[in-house]
Amino acid sequence: MGFETKAWLVLPLLFLLANCLQKCVTGKSQVPCLFIFGDSLSDSGNNNDLPTTAKSNYNPYGIDFPTGPTGRFTNGRTTIDIITQLLGFEDFIPPFANTSGSDILKGVNYASGSAGIRNESGTHLGVCISLGSQLTNHKVIVSQIATRFGNRENAQQYLNRCLYYVSIGSNDYINNYFLPQFYPTSSIYSPEQYAEALIEELSLNLLDLHDIGARKYVLVGLGRLGCTPKAIYTTGNGSCAEEENAAAVIFNAKLKSLVELFNNKLSTISKFIFINSTSIDRENSLVMAWMISVSGISVTDAACCRTTLHGECIPDERPCYNRNEYVFWDDFHPTEAWNLHTAMKSYDTSSNQAFTHPLDIKNLVLEKDLKKESEFINGITSQLSAPA
Repeated sequence: MGFETKAWLVLPLLFLLANCLQKCVTGKSQVPCLFIFGDSLSDSGNNNDLPTTAKSNYNPYGIDFPTGPTGRFTNGRTTIDIITQLLGFEDFIPPFANTSGSDILKGVNYASGSAGIRNESGTHLGVCISLGSQLTNHKVIVSQIATRFGNRENAQQYLNRCLYYVSIGSNDYINNYFLPQFYPTSSIYSPEQYAEALIEELSLNLLDLHDIGARKYVLVGLGRLGCTPKAIYTTGNGSCAEEENAAAVIFNAKLKSLVELFNNKLSTISKFIFINSTSIDRENSLVMAWMISVSGISVTDAACCRTTLHGECIPDERPCYNRNEYVFWDDFHPTEAWNLHTAMKSYDTSSNQAFTHPLDIKNLVLEKDLKKESEFINGITSQLSAPA
């Protein structure tokens, strides 16, 4: 009954906020720039021209996005799109593949559908941009930013104030470890060993990112890999695939430990947070139940659109009309309705601390740099407004 009451109160407010986020974001952003690394959960068009089946630049993808299909793997905005708006950016962060003419000082989205931490993950679907390659692309952008500022030191001080969002790892399981017909990793590593190998490689990438200016990191844990429509269908009995879920739990625990390690070792110059919005422990089951109860979302085990063998929407097929009631858009990716709740909880967890550790995004961006940030920012204001 308590949840029912909250639903009547919260649901209208959520839709009001969703509408405002699309049309009413104005003013100065809370961070000068945002750099996005990840997979199809964050991709906004980097895969469009790649030779791969992991594409979404066609109908019905983007049916609720202002400009239609863009390469986003959902019906509207991704989670990071909504977080971008919550941070006060007037425009979405452009994909690396389409930065020509964009103001790269506001940030770049490097995410690529089917990509993973490991270079080979997702490659049976075609070409994708692994995390290591995304960092290579970021270094190109950093060099261009350094040119804009006249030297690397000024660029570094600017980049220190940006937000770095990293959401990757699902394809290292869905499109690697649990596909033994294509990849040998499950015969080489136990789930524990594999998670450890992934975290070690991720940590090296994060330190590499640190070397070129990153100081404020958002690291997103894995979702319930065994509860996607594709995984549920594969079990044949309508239940979640517990092996996949168990693997995600192991990875998330190690990612949280990595955040704690980095915050301990680099506490004077950097801050890391862990987004735990879809972890699979008892506490989070209650969180997910709460999100479902206040959102009106009731379909948790089926895709809104008819899907191909690979799990993407069939081109030009009409999707479900009640997509605000669905968690999943296709066999793997959430709807904008679910992304909205994930984004809101990632940004502000004042009502529930199970989502983020040790801070939410709102408080992370309020953390002040130790160096003379105010004098520096005042000195570059004119450069920020200059044309790219």
